Amino acid sequence: MTHRMSTIGGGYVWPNITILSDGERICFDTKPTASRASEPLHYITSLALVMRASDFEAAVDAFINQVLGQLREKDLPDSNLKIIWADVLSERATPDVASRRKLEALLGLDADEADKSLIEQMIQDGKVLGARAIEELAADGNGAKMPVTPSDINGLARDLGLDANPRDVVHLQVRNREALPTNVEAWKRGVAAARALRNQEGLHDGPISNERLCELMGVSSKAVSRDQKTGPISFVFDEGQEKGAIVLRSKYETGRRFDLARLLGDRIAAPMIERLKPATRSYTYRQKLQRAFAGEFLCPFDALADLLGGDLSADAREDAASHFNVSERTVSSLLVNHKMIGREELDFDLVA
Repeated sequence: MTHRMSTIGGGYVWPNITILSDGERICFDTKPTASRASEPLHYITSLALVMRASDFEAAVDAFINQVLGQLREKDLPDSNLKIIWADVLSERATPDVASRRKLEALLGLDADEADKSLIEQMIQDGKVLGARAIEELAADGNGAKMPVTPSDINGLARDLGLDANPRDVVHLQVRNREALPTNVEAWKRGVAAARALRNQEGLHDGPISNERLCELMGVSSKAVSRDQKTGPISFVFDEGQEKGAIVLRSKYETGRRFDLARLLGDRIAAPMIERLKPATRSYTYRQKLQRAFAGEFLCPFDALADLLGGDLSADAREDAASHFNVSERTVSSLLVNHKMIGREELDFDLVA
């Protein structure tokens, strides 16, 4: 309801527009409304529009300033809009307040609705683990509840983590990294990074073994074993330049391979100089990039299409998944994204 304009109410018939954001881009999904005799307006548009969040914010700023100017011309200078907008601009100009407001929003809460001690703890943890990492954890939460608090990371890494040396992780060569597309959809950068790494490491289009995947990530090959302990989320925690830990959420081999590839993609395509690098279930730009990288890296689409040879049956997809050692859902997701099968074959929600 928070994301749908039609739920605003207040005596107005608002358009049926759902607004969703991954932090970098915003989707406006418009749907027609039912024609009712009791309502004076009937919306007929069906359209999904995606734009950069910065462009939307600039447009909103310009629109509000235009309205305020019109109010001044009508001798209405002291409107509620002016008071509220002044508060917004003041908070934006105060970095400490702005960061708190962003964390509240990522948690799905209104301003000042969150537990102040929780927000303060998250800010302090961000100074140690990385502010962007804390934002990813907040986006994966449910209101005031988070799947794992930043303060828990040390304990999880100690009790459940596998040793991982950051220096042993593969890196894209400078020219390959600089060639990655910027200011594009998350999936485009993720796929480009996966293809660049495959080409650099001479992996071509074949399946990647557990041993090779773990070697690229600087972790023991037992990381993908079903015998390993699992955590509430998957993450990399770098304790130092040559010491770190990896915790994986899935108990299945294909799931652990996918999450390991996601974390590799995070290092390759979304490099953050932060100690904590999480792979969550949210749909932020960073998490979508991770998934796109993992899917293309473990199961290159061109090779998948050649293997299927036009046979898109469930049995063929299952055989392909076994060939690349990924889940059948990963194969189906790639086929959906390339419009070879309908999205209704996956249990995807609008955000996905």
